Amino acid sequence: MGTAWSVPPGGPRRTAAAARDGFASGGRVFSGVLLLCGGLLAVLQAVVALSGDDGYARVGSYVYALSLTGWGAIHLTLGVLAAATGAALLRGAARARFPGIVLAALSLVAQWLFLPYEPPWSVTVMAIDVFVIWSLAMLPERTRPDPPRARRRG
Repeated sequence: MGTAWSVPPGGPRRTAAAARDGFASGGRVFSGVLLLCGGLLAVLQAVVALSGDDGYARVGSYVYALSLTGWGAIHLTLGVLAAATGAALLRGAARARFPGIVLAALSLVAQWLFLPYEPPWSVTVMAIDVFVIWSLAMLPERTRPDPPRARRRG
């Protein structure tokens, strides 16, 4: 009962619940950092679009053509929300998981539509969004440890 000779060599063994909790916290940190970075990149993208300079190439006839001010507003809104959600994930807010998936999916679509304006930048942010969706979707539903089990006597 808790004596030194009852502990296996190398220390106590990790239970499945402890391993699952470690994975969950690592996945949450990974997705939180990526969502925060993706949000900040979208804000930077919005600043360039809203500056009115020739930061982006003028696209001729494009079906989803929108003024750069419109694209800037879209990227600014998604970026600020994504960065805030990423920060919430880093603070451990479990409720930020679903909004994180939704915001990453919306950002993915926005970047796809913005692709003709700045392809390398859009592809980079799209890759970040895919990793965010994957890591948030792979988090286990319940990240709290299992409740203590009743001990059997006898």
